[in-house]
Amino acid sequence: MTSPIYLAIDTTHLDAALTLAQKVRHHVGGLKLGLEFFCANGHHGVHEMAKIGLPIFLDLKLHDIPNTVAKAIQALRPLEPAILTVHAAGGRAMMEEAKAAAGTHTKVVGVTVLTSLDAPDLDDIGIAGNPHDQVVRLAALARESGLDGIVCSGQEVKAARKAWPGGFFVVPGVRPSNGKAGDQKRVVTPAQAMTDGASILVVGRPISQSPDPDLAAREIEATL
Repeated sequence: MTSPIYLAIDTTHLDAALTLAQKVRHHVGGLKLGLEFFCANGHHGVHEMAKIGLPIFLDLKLHDIPNTVAKAIQALRPLEPAILTVHAAGGRAMMEEAKAAAGTHTKVVGVTVLTSLDAPDLDDIGIAGNPHDQVVRLAALARESGLDGIVCSGQEVKAARKAWPGGFFVVPGVRPSNGKAGDQKRVVTPAQAMTDGASILVVGRPISQSPDPDLAAREIEATL
């Protein structure tokens, strides 16, 4: 069975990214390449990471006018990512165009509320209510817009799965019970996230900053 753990590659250094991915390749199900990696290494870096043989999750969180997002995704199509993110807050038309522009083998998922945000942060940017309410609202919009799923924290995935049984749910910010939260504010354990309906888990520092990344990945996998 393929592991639901996707390793977050959060570095600008391609050689370091390749070395880390090679160490854990047998105990993760995919590689998440974020904005930091992509800005430094571009298409070339994605191609090099893809040679490891794991699915690529291109986490660029695109958010712009519909036409711009659609053209950006068309430019990314040759990379054939397994998963690609856009911000659900970009609205219905943007999400519809994003999905239409993506390749047939790419899941387009909408980022709802970043796991680094909590209720006071939402209030600061003029969004009433708590993160849970906002996630549920944006999940419904993403579904209506034709996306494949959403990104949400483990604290909201149970409600999101209940409302959208066929959705694809990406849960970042998971931390082992003995792990540090870091800059994440809404965290759960990997096992809890899977029990509540996550499709895949995104794990970064608990693996990448471990003295033995492969052991760390295996230990997390064993808790699922």
